[in-house]
Amino acid sequence: MSTTKTPREWKLTELAEAAGVSPRTVRYYVQRGLLPAPPFKGPDTAYGEDHLLRLKAIRALQAKFLPLDAIQVELARLGPDELKALAESGPAPLPPPGPIPAAEAPAPAPLTAPEKARASVSSPDGVTSWRRWELAPGLELHLADTADAKTRALVERVRALIQESQER
Repeated sequence: MSTTKTPREWKLTELAEAAGVSPRTVRYYVQRGLLPAPPFKGPDTAYGEDHLLRLKAIRALQAKFLPLDAIQVELARLGPDELKALAESGPAPLPPPGPIPAAEAPAPAPLTAPEKARASVSSPDGVTSWRRWELAPGLELHLADTADAKTRALVERVRALIQESQER
């Protein structure tokens, strides 16, 4: 009887499901260089343990709001043991869903055109930074760094609802 362990292999859809992403996302990460290309086997293309490990690490880094460029740099920097530890840590859990606190102040009056232009500026050079979350395949949420606390609370509630619906 042999005690050698053979590495596990997955088809694209199995890998995507195991990592909690879409097959399209896996292909995109390969294209961007976040994941190594699988060995080509035609219809029998298989992904290995390293692919799943890296996908889980990517998800953990995304939970820390890192953009893909920063994630790519971080993945290149990590050694095998660090990559495994990061992948096993998993994405940071979202806060439990709860009621969104009502605003205590009255709603602000609508902004005029010049006020809107100033409200969207977050730096002297006129560039607004944005955070992006892929909530589900084909669904993204974008939040400007200039958003107020009420809007940030709404974003967290939406993200929690999406996560809750995916766990069912």
